[in-house]
This record gives sequence, C-alpha cells and structure tokens, in this order.
Amino acid sequence: MTTPLSMETTTAARGLNDRSLGWLRFMWDKATTPDDWSDQGEPHRWWDRYSEPPMCAFPRFDLAEMGYVLPMMLEATPAWREGYERILDELINRYVAFWGGIDWNTLIGPDPNVDRYPPEWLGVVPEQLRGRYALPGWTGNGIEPWGLQPDPVGCDGNLFYRGWLNLLLSMRRYISGESSESSSFEVSGYQNRQFTWTHERIAHFISDQLTARPQGAHCENTKIWPFCMSAAGLGLQLYDSVLGSDVNNSFVDWIGFAKKHYMGRDKGGRIDWVAFYYDPIEDVTMTFPGAVNGYSALVLLHYLYPQDPELGTELYESAMRQLGWSNPDVPVVQLADDPQLLSTAMWMAREVGDMSTWSRLREISESQFEPRFFGADQSRFAYWLGLDEEFPRGQINATMMMIECAEPGAWSRVFTQPRLSVHNEPTIRDLDYPNVGVRRTHHDVARRVLEIDTFAATPSLRGTPTAFKVDRLPAGAIVAVVVDGRDHDSWQRVDDSSIVVDVLIDDLHIEVTYK
Repeated sequence: MTTPLSMETTTAARGLNDRSLGWLRFMWDKATTPDDWSDQGEPHRWWDRYSEPPMCAFPRFDLAEMGYVLPMMLEATPAWREGYERILDELINRYVAFWGGIDWNTLIGPDPNVDRYPPEWLGVVPEQLRGRYALPGWTGNGIEPWGLQPDPVGCDGNLFYRGWLNLLLSMRRYISGESSESSSFEVSGYQNRQFTWTHERIAHFISDQLTARPQGAHCENTKIWPFCMSAAGLGLQLYDSVLGSDVNNSFVDWIGFAKKHYMGRDKGGRIDWVAFYYDPIEDVTMTFPGAVNGYSALVLLHYLYPQDPELGTELYESAMRQLGWSNPDVPVVQLADDPQLLSTAMWMAREVGDMSTWSRLREISESQFEPRFFGADQSRFAYWLGLDEEFPRGQINATMMMIECAEPGAWSRVFTQPRLSVHNEPTIRDLDYPNVGVRRTHHDVARRVLEIDTFAATPSLRGTPTAFKVDRLPAGAIVAVVVDGRDHDSWQRVDDSSIVVDVLIDDLHIEVTYK
C-alpha cells in the first residue's frame, strides 16, 4: 500500500487511493466518536491542539483543516456524499462549541506573560516591540480599541474564527446541496453565552466588515494576517460559487490592497517579501529576514491560489526561490521546524506541474514524515512524523492528504467549478459506512449507467451482507443491476425513482443502468 513518487497520486478514473481511504476512515473515527467540547468538558486527545505553538495550538485548527479533503474527494465519489456530510456536521458542531473558540473565550485582555516569552517564540514579534507585545496566538479579547466582545463571530477581531467557520459551512452547503444557509444555530462565546447565527449572516458579516476595512479585518487583536484574510475570502468564494451571490467582491478588492501594502518586489518585478502580519494600531509590519520570508508567501497558497492563480503562482515561485527548494543543485533545507510548510509547497508544486520540486519534496515526506497504516485491520492511514505519539497530528495530515486524495487542480475546482449537478443525479444513500466503503462512482449520462466501486472499509467484515439505496433515478425508468459483469437480481424498487441493492461487503464493481 505505497504511493509511487509520481506527480499523480490518484485519479478520478481510478477512484480514491488506499491512503485517502485510510485517512477517511480515521477522520470518521474522530468525527463520530462523542466527546465534550463544552465549557464543562475537554476534546478527545486525538484532536490536534499541539502543533505549531503558540499560534495554532488550538483544536479548532484541526477541525477546520480536516474538512479540506472532503469536497476534493467528491470528484472521485460524486454519487456518495453522505459520509462527508456526516463528518462535516460533526466538525461544525464542535467548532461552534465552547472549545471551538477557546482562545477568544479565555485569553482575555493583555497577556500577563508578555515579558516572559521563551526566546524561540520571539522571532514572530517585531524586534522593537519584544517584551511588551502579545505573541501571535494570544487572541486578546478585550484589548482596546474594542474592549470585551462576548460573541466570537460578531466581533471586530477574531476573523480567523468566523472565516474558517464560514469555509466549513460553505463546504457543507456544497457537498449536501441542502438549502441550509438560512438555518439558525448557536455559537458559544465568553462565559458560555450563546449567540444565534446563520451561514448567510456570517458570510454577509464577513463581507460587510471587509468592505468597511479595506486593509483587512483583525484576527488576534490587533493583527491583520494575510493568511487569515485569504482563508476568509476562500469561504466567501465558495459561498458565491454555490449560491450565485457576490459576497466575495470585498475580498477581491482586498487582494489589490495586499499587493500594494503587504508584499514588495525587487528591481526585476519579482515578489521578494510578504508580510506575516500587520498591526495598524502599532503601525508595524512583521516580516522575516532573508530566506525565511519565503514561508510568509508559502502559507497563503492553499487559500489565494484558487482565487488569484497568477498571484498564487508568483508567491510560490518567490517562496521556492528564497528557500532554494526549486534549485536541484542544492539540498532542501527546512529553515522552520514545521512540516506543514513543506506539505504546502508539495501541494503547489503538484498543482502547477513543477515535477522537479515535487519529486525532491516528495522524497523528503516519504522518508521523514513516516507514512503508515495503523489501527484495526491496518485500515487507517496517517503521517506520524516520527513523534512516537498516541495519535497522528491532525493539522499536518489535513494538508498532506490534499496531495493524496484527488487529481491536481481538484482543490481549485471546488471553488471555481463546483459540481452542483451531482445533486440532481443518481445518489447513493444509507450506505453502511464504515463497514462498506466507496472508492469510486461515475455517472455516465450517455450510457445511462451509475458505476459504483465498493470495498471492505472494515476488512474483517468482508463477505457480510449489506445493502444501500440509489435514488434520483429517472422516474419510471427500467432499471437493471450488474455486479462484476454478471446480472444481479438482489435488488428491489422502493419507489418510482429509488431502489435498494443487496450485496456482500467486498471489492465490487456495480453498475446500475436505467432506460
């Protein structure tokens, strides 16, 4: 179960590869195992609140990033989406709970340890402010000029909370096709106060705030991050792509502002620096010296490239040039102890067809990131990073699996070419996942056939009877089922446009034809 070091790791024609299916299985475990994210509980230990301290060491980042692969996987299994919907529902339910906004809810006012940070953390603070300026990661609810704001969504700062929430909600809206944007839900805030929101209101709140603040909205009070801004814009772009709205126009305007104020060019016109963040209160721009500045460009790529491919390509080329990773004559040196940065560069190299850089970085990930199957029946997969921990780190795996789970371009297509037609095509329902899984589906309109490739997602249950429903078939159509090339009579009609198919849990190629 290894992946060759080629540009392609899977294709829609072959379906999801073994690594993707193993990661999906572990995602299901995490999402569907109950735990308590309220102010009276604590998330399960496998939710990653350990990576990238002090900035990202909150379990919310695991929730947000874990969702990325799900709309990408839809390209391989467009007729089976209910498993992805269930996972997204569980992620969102945790996200809006107390622990989802734990930093906004508990890191109140100025940081009392502002003058006692470890030296290795001070590199992300402008030199002239060290000792009196809060680190990235100290959210600072209550800091002036806004004061304490209990609602983690409807506040002046905290863009990274509502921005990634909107991205998750937009993914859920796309995959399900359900008109849920006006449905209300509760968000837990300071001292466990509850605030009522809808997806629609959140998207418009973000958009209106960006219109009012052309320089960008604040994440931690009082920092404006191109990273958080780009993720917020991506959620708005998907909202627009699915619903035909225009809430992302304000972010498109911000891109123009960022090109002028948050990045610079050398005499040859190439991008040579990118702001890590900007504080308009202190009027200071945080940048890294020398080659390390390449990382500031690198972290934006997942979010900016689908929205502005030209700028995304320039940022990638700048990062690779500064870090030296695209130079085959020098070894790859990782200046930051953060495997997620290398995984982002790998994804982008594959996206733009930079085979040389892809191969160099892929060799490193295969040798250093410890890819392996684990769990019952060795049916789960993750990168373990040689950490000898009880569970794999969710944040790095979320971005690494973007490479494994779909063809190049799939991430961008989620936002620019969402496959909305799948909601009106034959669809698999009530599949007994994770006992039986789906590797691939393909609806051939010309041949009038739905192809389904199943597998034993729980290998110990191979050969066990199971059943699933196929609906959205043309009303009154004459239906036939073929399994592994043989006519299959173990199915029954449920209604005018739905059938139930009985099969065994196994590697099967099923064809549902209609005429």
